[in-house]
Amino acid sequence: MEKFAPLNILKLNGSEIGPYIAPLASLRIQVFREFPYIYDGSIEYEKKYLSVYVKSPKSIAILVFVGKDLIGASTALPLADESSEFKKPFIDNGMDPGNIFYCGESILLPDYRGRGIYSSFMTSREKHARNLGNFHTICFCAVQRPDDHPLRPKGYRPLDPVWEKFGYKKHPEFRTYYTWKDINEEDESPKQMIFWMKEL
Repeated sequence: MEKFAPLNILKLNGSEIGPYIAPLASLRIQVFREFPYIYDGSIEYEKKYLSVYVKSPKSIAILVFVGKDLIGASTALPLADESSEFKKPFIDNGMDPGNIFYCGESILLPDYRGRGIYSSFMTSREKHARNLGNFHTICFCAVQRPDDHPLRPKGYRPLDPVWEKFGYKKHPEFRTYYTWKDINEEDESPKQMIFWMKEL
């Protein structure tokens, strides 16, 4: 039986996340270069994006280390603390962002996938939202890429069945657009993001 290196898991809130922004930014850039995000990111942009988690006292970051190396991370915070791009679809559909908990990324380096860490990310964020006590819905959003995208790997399987297994439902009527530069683009362009939701 293969012996895995021990994992050190930190669960941090608000300002506690601040000292870990740099490694979290680097991990996001590395993992999100993969399809479907194919994101050509920068540390400067990432630090600005992640600052919302530091500023939100009710946020959570679950960081997984092997030794000193960050190999996985998951974040979440009240939707009311997120940017207007994420709140607008809910406001437009008559939902109060104050009742919704928003999940950011759940990312793992390839060698650590399939070990149950992703499942712990999902359950830990939901538990945190329930413990806060004032959220009716938990959600996240995922980028939509066409089936014939030129960078879609052969045999690529979307995570939809995994998310459905955890009780999330896709809501195409809740969508937003977020702008970044793909690895095959010269400039940034808007990307369509579809929300998935689950009642708490």
